[in-house]
Amino acid sequence: MDRRTKKTRAAIFTAMEELLAERKYEQITVQNIIDRADIGRSTFYAHFETKDMLLQAMCQELFEHIFAEHPAAEGSHDFSAGSHTADSRLAHILYHLRDDRERYKRIFSCESADLFWSYFREGFARLADRGDEAITVGGRKIPADFYISYYCGTFIEAVKWWFQNGLSVSPEELTSYFEAVTGARA
Repeated sequence: MDRRTKKTRAAIFTAMEELLAERKYEQITVQNIIDRADIGRSTFYAHFETKDMLLQAMCQELFEHIFAEHPAAEGSHDFSAGSHTADSRLAHILYHLRDDRERYKRIFSCESADLFWSYFREGFARLADRGDEAITVGGRKIPADFYISYYCGTFIEAVKWWFQNGLSVSPEELTSYFEAVTGARA
């Protein structure tokens, strides 16, 4: 992607994030986005066919890397080596959320936060799904889809708690809390 294309996409994403902080997704029009991004209608449509496709691209950009199966080395953390255990994958996700805390705080608390939590949940569920038909917990087999739903919901609530408490504990500490509560690892 060339520099001008990246700059235009960034302006569109920023405009959408700002608008989402002010109103519900359903109330935002393409005209609102192009006015805020200071671009023409044809420029918007050269990048995105619809407002929904813009939201999908935003979420993909926001969450794709943090839910990578094999994380790369980062400035604030490096989980690229090793066995990619559940705790290292969870900590990797949390480091990304912490490192870009203002952006995630804004989208997770905006009028349309449920949309972003839904995408976050989908990404986390893909990471947690091992393809098992059943998982044994406490000596009892339970359906894998039930476990993944519970595991994802609990992780999302842990992340919400973390943000509400000003990210007051380290990613590793929150990971240990989460694993202690769930009693199992993805």
